[in-house]
Amino acid sequence: MDVKSRNHLLLNHEALERDIKTSYIMDHMIADEVLTLQEEEKVKAQTTQRERAAMLIKIILAKDNYSYISFYNALLHEGYKDLAALLQDGIPILSCKGNKSMDGGTSYVRTVLCEGGVPQRPVVFVTRPKLVKTIQQKLCNLRSNPGWVTVYGMAGCGKSVLTAEALRDHHLLEDCFPGGVHWISVGKQDKAGLLMKLQNICSRLDQDFSLSQRPPLNIEEAKDRLRLLMLRKYPRCLLVLDDIWDSWVLKAFDNQCQVLITSRDRSVTDSVTGNKYEVSVESGLAHDKGLEILSLFVNMKITDLPEEANSIVRECKGSPLVVSLIGALLRDFPNRWEYYLRQLQNKQFKRIRKSSSYDYEALDEAMSMSVEMLNEKFQDYYKDLSVLQKDVKVPTKVLCILWDMETEEVEDILQEFVNKSLLFCDRNGKSFHYYLHDLQLDFLTEKNRNQLQELHKKVVNQYKKHYKLHIPTPAQEDCMYWCNFLAYHMASANMQNELCALMFSLDWIKAKTELVGPAHLIHEYVEYSPILDQKDSIIRENFQEFLSLNGHLLGRQPFPDIIQLGLCQPETSEVYQQAKLQAQQELVKGAFYLEWVNKKSMKNLSRLVVRPHTDAAYHACFSKDGQRIASCGADKTLQVFKTKSGEKLLEIKAHDDEVLCCSFSADDRFVATCSVDKKVKIWNSRTGQLLQVYKEHDEQVNCCQFNNMDDQLLLATCSNDTYIKLWDLNRKHCRNTMFGHTNSVSHCRFSPDDRCVASCSVDGTLKLLDVITSDLLANVLISHHSTIQYCDYCPGNQLVAVALSHYSVELWNTESFAKVADCRGHLSWVHCVTFSPDGSLFLTSSDDQTIRIWESSKVCKSSAVVLKRELDVVFQEDKVVVLAILNQKHLQLINGNTGHTEYLTEAQESPICCCCLSEDLQYAAFGEENGTVKVLELSNRRVFKSSTGHEKSVQHCQFTSDGQTLISSSDDSTIQVWNWQSEEYIFLKGHKEAVKNFRLLENSRLLSWSFDGTVKVWNICNGKIEDDLVCHEDAVLSCAVSLDATKFSSTSADKTAKIWSFESSSVLHELIGHKGCVRCCTFSFDDKFLATGDDNGEIRIWDVSGGELLHLYSPVTVDGGESTHGGWVTDLCFSPDSNMLVSCGGYLTWWNIMTKEPLQTFYTNGTNLKSICVSPSFKIYVTIDNLGILYVLQMME
Repeated sequence: MDVKSRNHLLLNHEALERDIKTSYIMDHMIADEVLTLQEEEKVKAQTTQRERAAMLIKIILAKDNYSYISFYNALLHEGYKDLAALLQDGIPILSCKGNKSMDGGTSYVRTVLCEGGVPQRPVVFVTRPKLVKTIQQKLCNLRSNPGWVTVYGMAGCGKSVLTAEALRDHHLLEDCFPGGVHWISVGKQDKAGLLMKLQNICSRLDQDFSLSQRPPLNIEEAKDRLRLLMLRKYPRCLLVLDDIWDSWVLKAFDNQCQVLITSRDRSVTDSVTGNKYEVSVESGLAHDKGLEILSLFVNMKITDLPEEANSIVRECKGSPLVVSLIGALLRDFPNRWEYYLRQLQNKQFKRIRKSSSYDYEALDEAMSMSVEMLNEKFQDYYKDLSVLQKDVKVPTKVLCILWDMETEEVEDILQEFVNKSLLFCDRNGKSFHYYLHDLQLDFLTEKNRNQLQELHKKVVNQYKKHYKLHIPTPAQEDCMYWCNFLAYHMASANMQNELCALMFSLDWIKAKTELVGPAHLIHEYVEYSPILDQKDSIIRENFQEFLSLNGHLLGRQPFPDIIQLGLCQPETSEVYQQAKLQAQQELVKGAFYLEWVNKKSMKNLSRLVVRPHTDAAYHACFSKDGQRIASCGADKTLQVFKTKSGEKLLEIKAHDDEVLCCSFSADDRFVATCSVDKKVKIWNSRTGQLLQVYKEHDEQVNCCQFNNMDDQLLLATCSNDTYIKLWDLNRKHCRNTMFGHTNSVSHCRFSPDDRCVASCSVDGTLKLLDVITSDLLANVLISHHSTIQYCDYCPGNQLVAVALSHYSVELWNTESFAKVADCRGHLSWVHCVTFSPDGSLFLTSSDDQTIRIWESSKVCKSSAVVLKRELDVVFQEDKVVVLAILNQKHLQLINGNTGHTEYLTEAQESPICCCCLSEDLQYAAFGEENGTVKVLELSNRRVFKSSTGHEKSVQHCQFTSDGQTLISSSDDSTIQVWNWQSEEYIFLKGHKEAVKNFRLLENSRLLSWSFDGTVKVWNICNGKIEDDLVCHEDAVLSCAVSLDATKFSSTSADKTAKIWSFESSSVLHELIGHKGCVRCCTFSFDDKFLATGDDNGEIRIWDVSGGELLHLYSPVTVDGGESTHGGWVTDLCFSPDSNMLVSCGGYLTWWNIMTKEPLQTFYTNGTNLKSICVSPSFKIYVTIDNLGILYVLQMME
């Protein structure tokens, strides 16, 4: 060793001896072949940690430069960066290029593999150069083109170890995968488990949250997130998917990137696209390699091994895992060759009953012997590992809690298991995660079958003892484990009370959804419902429905207040009861919560919600008579149920893989299904009898659609094989195949007259093909919008329904191009939306396993157009009276406290645009689209006065304080002052464009503002203009008047706001800084502050006297680019003490003026709130959303 290197070790030996844990350092050095097993034993023989560290340094000092470098790299990889920095200046200069270590790896390789989570070499490792070279050659094929390399072979044959070894090549990584390597242990998973794996890899790759602040909420979103990460942050990287069981799993990773998978199934990549390469791993080690492993364990030359070694390798049947287990035993007991051979041959440890997917007798023997050689206490520790999940790496902290030990004690125990090949360890920095091979876990669960419930109970009890009533925080390394598996342990232990307490806890829901979103929790409610329902199925349904209805909120940033969401549930719900109790406790600490006073009148917009599937519902359709619904999904079933009640009529295990589409024939006698299994099937829709199976597609079949006429039944199907096929139900084979698409065909449909078939494809084209000749009639290149999942036209109506990727369905009017409804409720992606034959209903199917049936007229009854008009509210002490417009035809008077509604008018011929109440609640008035203004008496609901003075739509109306005069403004740019009792009229004419709004001032004056950019002050007694101010270069969108009536403010589409003096008619301050249209403004009650809000979601607080900006409430952008107000800030109101501000836009937010922090956010069912009416006490708030739902909210005290 160089003198400089030696001196650095001596100089810093005290710091090194004090801090390092030698066992993990030595593993690196043994892998680098700079430290022998005998030297490792010498270090371990020391009594204390410090003595072990001192011995290791003493050994290194006697070695060469490679030892120093290996020790330095080990410090870095084990997280001792400060200690490594002490040795950095002493690193010797080697002539070997790339700082190559003795195992052929470089520091670059070690860093890439460590950061990518690639497993380290086993304790004892023998190379299989031919297979490693083959894998490397196949990987080189992915250098410039995306594709798949499949390493396949029997369980336990060493696929994962060989794959990891193939990646320990500097030139391969540098030339082919400069973006790095990212390893995911997948295993056998359901949808919820796969989502967790995807969330983990997305989190690992996006540690700076550059793409999102929250985890993806479903597999489709995770797939898209992973694609973006690979494209933007890790181009030309390699994704390794270890231990793939099912082909459907690969769809989540089918993103045109470079992927290597290990699997038992050679055909697992048949369902994905791209170039494919294969490497077959023989079922076992060659005999000489088995001997080599034994020789390394016992530190002998192969030629010196006893004769029993050959027999042991034969009995191990070539399994690297079994040979390693026996080798580890022989290292500890080198004189037991004959004994271990005899034990293997006798098979006395053969399992009584095989439950494993594997059938490895030799493994059973080796495992049994290895476990029996442990001392009794260590055997108990190893038994505890029986409760682990397959392919889950457990952090040290979990086992510290389980065994109630310090970290160092637990790591020493686990290292003993690792040394004996009974356990595997992955290390990345200071984080250590342990896992069992699937074969080992199968053995343990079988061996301890009768004790598993008690072992799970031990895990739960130790968790409760450690955390008591608390929940681990995300900063704790074990948090993710408990979040994902605590309910699993409770259910496996049949601990019903504990499971109910956990799953029916808002605190747990909050903690879990903030970490991983709501999807996995919904899955657990379904999976553990037999246990949860023993207590009360209603409670479980309450919580499950709560998650379903609020899932789109619980997965967003910033995380919503779950207590506030719970307060919006029905009062009979357990969720509401728990939320109210917690809210009352938090109010004492200064929290802010709101009660939705009139929520009893709120009905779920969904007419029916059914959950026929145990996994994602991909497609659903009505029968032609509208009486039945057929659905299909990822659970491989076809379901048929009644439209009205949801009563199940048929449940068929339809295919061997996910069922992607289903369709009723024109006469309703048949149902067709198509699947990932490449088959198309025809079923009797009444009996469920299978009538026909078509197998002519080469890849998954995405869509099947019957023709519209029932005189000849034809079926069209399309597939990933790029073909559209037509089938005649009277024939066994395809009638004709249509060509032309160059990529997967996702959808096809017959024209109304059945002469053509339309198809759309991933290749970006829409094709129209002749049914008889298969000729191409039209070819359209379209621009595909990735967020639109599905759409359907409403028969006999101008409505189109669009399913969007953010879990909602929108209805649009195709004549006005206006959105008329926003239907929310699904927890996850909506795959399909379909109208009934008469258009009265439509259904939606989703990843959340539900199918919702909606009434078209019900969801459209309060269209978005209504919210462009006004409602009026009068607060009388504790009473809230609301005047609103229903369907633009009726006037409603609503008791805001009870939700009780009275209809004041019959349907009006002209749509009602605006309405108002007199302060004494004696009269109501409304303006119509034809320019008419009407006054009615509330006591008898009689319209007794009418004026037709306006030429265009009336936009606003308001009574004077005495109720004698009604003022209205119109799109005809005029304002009418109407003394409706004396029938006297004055028209205020002067604006050149439509009047945006007006405000009554003292002394019979009125302030109006217009799209013409002017603000005018009128005398309403004589109709004369007192002030005519050209305020802005663009439309004036709002004005506010100070409480002392000396100033007013104006905001404009020109992105500015201004403060004016009434006395001088001049600008006091021009407020510049908004980047969007400034849509609203309001003065504080003490006239010190002015608040302004813009279309970018920004709120600014200004000093009125000096015009300076005091506070900026910047929008927090949630995923999808939506700001905290869903876009625009449309209205603002200060509290009387000027300490709080409420804003509305996409939803309602209450702010602390001084801290600039939001106190609370209330999420409405719809969006696009136009305004908020606030009581004088600032305790009651009224608004209406774009679905026509009224909200009367009361501050909790």
